[in-house]
Amino acid sequence: MIEHVVLFRFSQNTTQQQRNKVISQLRALKGKIPGIVDLQCNHNFNQQSNRGFEIGLTVRLESRDALLAYGPHEEHRKVTAYMAEVGLEERVVVDFAL
Repeated sequence: MIEHVVLFRFSQNTTQQQRNKVISQLRALKGKIPGIVDLQCNHNFNQQSNRGFEIGLTVRLESRDALLAYGPHEEHRKVTAYMAEVGLEERVVVDFAL
């Protein structure tokens, strides 16, 4: 089992509606990409040490092979393209085995 953790920071010009759409699109990946066991995504409410990262995502995948297939999957690429379009500035990714 693999845990894939991502934090996202967007431009100041990215609207709340666009951020909400990112979350909806990410959540929808669970039913579209094989190998996803669980997926959680929401706004970061931590105001003390968030370094501007506004959205958090955790994806639990069956295996490293499932993780390797996740990134280039067409549905994942659609979401990442939308995030770039609305002002994604930075992301931090951590992957680890459970």
